Amino acid sequence: MDLPGPTADPSALIDALKRALRRQGLTYAVVAGRMRLSEASIKRMLSRGRLSLAQLLQLAEIAGTDLAELARQAKGGTRLPRRLSIEQERALAADPRLLLLFHLLVSGRSVDEIAGDFELRGTVRTLLLARLDRLGLIELLPSDRVRLRIAQDFAWRSDGPVRRRYGAQVLREFLHDRFDGERTLLRFEVRELSEASIEILRRKLQRLSAEVTELAELDAELPSGRRRSVGVALAMRPWVFSLAEALKSKDGPATGEPGRTA
Repeated sequence: MDLPGPTADPSALIDALKRALRRQGLTYAVVAGRMRLSEASIKRMLSRGRLSLAQLLQLAEIAGTDLAELARQAKGGTRLPRRLSIEQERALAADPRLLLLFHLLVSGRSVDEIAGDFELRGTVRTLLLARLDRLGLIELLPSDRVRLRIAQDFAWRSDGPVRRRYGAQVLREFLHDRFDGERTLLRFEVRELSEASIEILRRKLQRLSAEVTELAELDAELPSGRRRSVGVALAMRPWVFSLAEALKSKDGPATGEPGRTA
């Protein structure tokens, strides 16, 4: 890569560029069309990092960013927050359409894709995007392009407004299924584990959650028609079934002590 002066690691710079393209919902085919190159050429350029400064600048412009910002992201100088403020969550919780739009943008959908699939068009779309911009969740660019101001792997506050308002409803709807389809899986295990094993299990679940986010980021460059919304619930806590609690001998050992988990 032909870059002037000291800059970020080239591979990190390419990764930052790919993330920027995904945030705009731009597929390789769309980028290839705008650069008047074949889709295979774009894939080779981005996978091998073999592109000229002119090509890098052109790709950055298509992604709605610039070389300086890409370099900052590649060097870790610009770290997007991974948690929303209480005020930001409160605003999203109060307006379902605003929350939906934000969720879809973070998931890698472009504004045009969202407008085509949902009733978020015209003035309504413009006003919602402007609100997200004022809240500091996105940067609204010309032609209704957006740049996220929050990390894609952000986490909702466990006791925040969004979970308080929608958490129970989401969980009820998610679990209201027989989980017997080809793309479903439900396993529920209740075992007695040591404190060390509980900690190992907790870390494994955390890693699996991170892998779900990584897969979503990789697939974000695919057209929306080739992606499906999938819910993944990961949970563990000290727990004893109420039936066992009711039948427990009054003279037996206490239940619910550390080490009982599900």
